[in-house]
Amino acid sequence: MTRFHKFAAAAVLALATVGCQDPVDKAAKARIFSPEDPPKVVASAAEKLPPEDVAENPRVARRILSMDAAEVTERLGPHTYKATVSYEWSGAQGTIPSKLTETRTFRAGPGGVNGDFHGVLDNSRDQGLEVMRVGGQVYARNRYGTFRQRLRDRGMAERTRAELTGAIRDVDSLFRGRLQLSPQGTVTHEGRTAWRYVVALGPEGDTGVTPPALPALIEPKGGRDDTTKRRLAFFENRTPKSLSGEVLVDSTTSVVLKVRLDGRITVPANDAGGAAELRLVLDSALSEIGQDPQLQSPTDFLPDVDKPQGIADALDRFGIPRNKPEGATPGATPGAAPPDEPADEEGN
Repeated sequence: MTRFHKFAAAAVLALATVGCQDPVDKAAKARIFSPEDPPKVVASAAEKLPPEDVAENPRVARRILSMDAAEVTERLGPHTYKATVSYEWSGAQGTIPSKLTETRTFRAGPGGVNGDFHGVLDNSRDQGLEVMRVGGQVYARNRYGTFRQRLRDRGMAERTRAELTGAIRDVDSLFRGRLQLSPQGTVTHEGRTAWRYVVALGPEGDTGVTPPALPALIEPKGGRDDTTKRRLAFFENRTPKSLSGEVLVDSTTSVVLKVRLDGRITVPANDAGGAAELRLVLDSALSEIGQDPQLQSPTDFLPDVDKPQGIADALDRFGIPRNKPEGATPGATPGAAPPDEPADEEGN
């Protein structure tokens, strides 16, 4: 090897050494080989939320009132949640009020955010749904249907879990974050010490939550339908008028243990309709805290499929012929090649 080649090899080695010491490369290697971060909900469950600060600190109040079911399970362990939500709409004098009552039941097993759970939602209009996750397998059905396994769940079970147990969060949102809590000492619930708060309708102002920046609504070509107009008018023009009740917050975990709320919201007359009033009543409580519900998978369920046939399967089951193009062969798949012609019975 000549002196030039020795010098070139030394230069390459020096550049490689300098490259390995580059701070960007070091940071990248540190990220790649670092331990995996825990799920966000686990980190949230480790946050200290002093329940005695609820009345004075809007941020703590909103965190406790909006706590997700997964975080509740991480903090509290297995438990059962039951809630009844009643809605009553009334309009102009002489109109018949419209009522709806929801019943929500949720049972959480051990294992925290990844544990088993079973949720049921029913209402007074004979509608509902049921979702469960057992051993990592998800099953779902409507009120009178058969369970179907959901191998490609895509977070449906977790979303349903959050919606079923988020009644107090929804009420607080409907009342524009004006749920005001006043401490009234401590009480005992399910053998646990809890802070008791009396609820009143608070003034407009800092709710401890920064609303997300949402994009503008996309207008349909033919304009909005009447139902959409009424819904948007309610959310844009709703005015909380009264709110009362009580909230019990666990002194150890800062989880809401029991809720009783009764409130009214009015909507002034507008282009979408006349004036209306909504009365909302919520009763919810946690029980069986620390008790494993021993959830079991359903024994009778349908397998997961790419696309259930739905109406077509029902027609076939009851022998009702489907509507087919003129000249189509019964049972033939659209676009498929025609079947072979049957052989002549006389052998011709």
